[in-house]
Amino acid sequence: MFRAVITALAFIVAFVVVGLIVVGAAFSGGRRTADRPPGPSRTNRRGVAIAVGLLVLALGVLVPALVIAAGRNSQKAPGGVSLTAADERGREIFAQRCATCHTLAAANAVGKVGPNLDQLHPPKALALDAIQKGRARGQGQMPAGLVDGQDAQEVAGFVDKVAGH
Repeated sequence: MFRAVITALAFIVAFVVVGLIVVGAAFSGGRRTADRPPGPSRTNRRGVAIAVGLLVLALGVLVPALVIAAGRNSQKAPGGVSLTAADERGREIFAQRCATCHTLAAANAVGKVGPNLDQLHPPKALALDAIQKGRARGQGQMPAGLVDGQDAQEVAGFVDKVAGH
């Protein structure tokens, strides 16, 4: 999270600096020569340069801020299910340990070995039992204890909450 904020701030600062340099170069007026017709007054050029600079500054801060704010809405799984911090942790663990075998839309998992959890929609108790004891039915085999303790509780809670939504 902290690294993402630093990266975003570096992008914003770089964008604003480049924008202000371009604005400054565009409105500098260039060299004065005798055959050059008179242009806008120095006051008008300065006013336009300030207005454009403020616009670049506003867009350089506003656009990245809106993108960052939109990206922080990860507390919802696909289907509009609100996730708690424990559910988010369960989603991360599921992605690391379970997504290879199982299909679950809320975790962007498309595994083909284990059952499709969106279709099965196991309750928390069944998911927790499968995590703890493992499964061996027909085509695949799920080893016992892939996740244990609180992590197992969080994965089972996440699956229960999002499967089939």
